[in-house]
Amino acid sequence: MLAPAIHSDKKTIMTLHSSFLALRSVSLACGLALGAATAVQAAPDARLLAAAEKAQPAVIDNLKEMVLIESGSLNVDGLLKMADVVEGRLKAAGFKTERRKATAGAGADLVIGTVKGTGKRKIMLQGHMDTVYAPGILNSQPYKVDGNRIYGPGIADDKGGLAVMLASLKILADAGWRDYDTLTVLMNPDEEVGSVGSGELIATMADQHDTVLSFEPTAAKSVAKGEPLLLGAAGIAQATMEVKGRAAHAGAAPELGRNALYELSYQMLQTKDLAKEIPGVTLNWTVARATGPINQITEKAQALGDIRITQPGAEKKLNEALQAKIAAGKLIPDTETTVKVEVGRPAFIAGDKGRALAEKAQAIYKEIDRDLVLTPMTGGGTDAGYAGRSDKATVVESFGLAGFGYHARDEYIEIDSIVPRLYLVTRLLTEIGKQ
Repeated sequence: MLAPAIHSDKKTIMTLHSSFLALRSVSLACGLALGAATAVQAAPDARLLAAAEKAQPAVIDNLKEMVLIESGSLNVDGLLKMADVVEGRLKAAGFKTERRKATAGAGADLVIGTVKGTGKRKIMLQGHMDTVYAPGILNSQPYKVDGNRIYGPGIADDKGGLAVMLASLKILADAGWRDYDTLTVLMNPDEEVGSVGSGELIATMADQHDTVLSFEPTAAKSVAKGEPLLLGAAGIAQATMEVKGRAAHAGAAPELGRNALYELSYQMLQTKDLAKEIPGVTLNWTVARATGPINQITEKAQALGDIRITQPGAEKKLNEALQAKIAAGKLIPDTETTVKVEVGRPAFIAGDKGRALAEKAQAIYKEIDRDLVLTPMTGGGTDAGYAGRSDKATVVESFGLAGFGYHARDEYIEIDSIVPRLYLVTRLLTEIGKQ
């Protein structure tokens, strides 16, 4: 937009018939052109960036404190210790807190924090306190620092997310930021087992807010470029196929039996590709089992299938196709096969509202010369699915730290992602508050 003005200034100066002024005009034009090129990228908020840099040592201390608490999804004692830690930090940031028991599962506490402000927007931040690791994991995978990486079970998924969330809230509280109607934090103890005792509460509370930021980890630089934000994640369902046959002596009278294991194998094979014809859903039979002694024709057999859903309602079409296929024929006469599909965590689809918010986050990351990639869909589930189930709130996922190795060995976070993530979250929250 500066180009026409530059051309006009140059033309005016040339009319003075001064070669010196003409050269000066050219120099001015070059300077303005350079200014136009750099004006696209806004300058960072110096106060927030400085606060993020100052907060990094405290974030690392908090990470160590939380990682040294073993908090697998069934480890109630560890989860209660985690709840004590995060609740204390929320109180230090000015939040009113409460604890609620999960309605199912191991029975650990959810931690909910709320604070009232002076603005218009209702904002919710969510993350989880549980990990996938069994008790004693620290003996084989201890907390350790190695260069730009800090290792520890659950350090990325999701203790890094909690550390970013808590530090960001403290930065904003210390800065006196209150440009929101209500600011809510929800931390649950059972995300790794499907949020069976907290999913409905997440959905209900998210519906009472305008915006939800979810703090699962983002990918490390060695895995993906641009420390992605997530705009979609598959929903998760389970298919259960059961076959009832007839027991008989496997050696003396096998012909009198009806082998449920054979029939189960047949039905698994004839249904394994059904989902390929249905957009937005996948099915993989992953577990098969039978009961009875080795010298008996199998009377009962069962298979479990992993279903991932990326389009709402696709699981219903899959269920209909499964029922029709099983009804169409069998291998072993006189056997009975049933199948059911049970939906757990719903799919997360950010939609246009979520994408617009994520693009705002991209622009914020550019302020500090960092790239932010938007990932449209992943096969892993997330509690953002519950938060966005009704599509009332604007939801974006993966504001946690960059890392890798989650659900595996040698889980780690990258230290140099701490300051950028703190800056991203604090700046984005202030922008949301202006809406």
